[in-house]
Amino acid sequence: MKRRLFLAGATLWAGTPSWASGGNFEVTRTTAEWKAMLTPLQYKVMRREGTERAFSSPLDKNYEKGNYHCRGCDLKVYSSNHKYDSGTGWPSFYKSLPNAIRTKDDFKMLRRRTECHCRRCGSHFGHIFNDGPQPTGKRHCLNGASLVFKAA
Repeated sequence: MKRRLFLAGATLWAGTPSWASGGNFEVTRTTAEWKAMLTPLQYKVMRREGTERAFSSPLDKNYEKGNYHCRGCDLKVYSSNHKYDSGTGWPSFYKSLPNAIRTKDDFKMLRRRTECHCRRCGSHFGHIFNDGPQPTGKRHCLNGASLVFKAA
């Protein structure tokens, strides 16, 4: 039990990885700049890899035609053509747009998950699971706080 608590604490202590907080990205900002442009929830999700409450994002039930952009740098990252209702309470897509995201392993829940981030500014979007629809079988389960929808 003590080992589990130690591992959990060490994982939480590690915080945001250096590649996401200021790694090699086209768009970089200081912590103060990020905090000035984002709400506390957006900052928690995008820069500290947090999660918004399920069913709290209006983007979850948005099915208009258009594209979803990274709130941090305005990169077009997901298309409404790839969106579906996963029933989870978070906006879900079966794939991202080409060259839009980076992924990394996440062990914060003491099991391996795949995190997805903006490839241009490192902002955290959510996680990718293997229980989505065809043709990919993937579910990109995203935080609406990280996204801006732009109608077609």
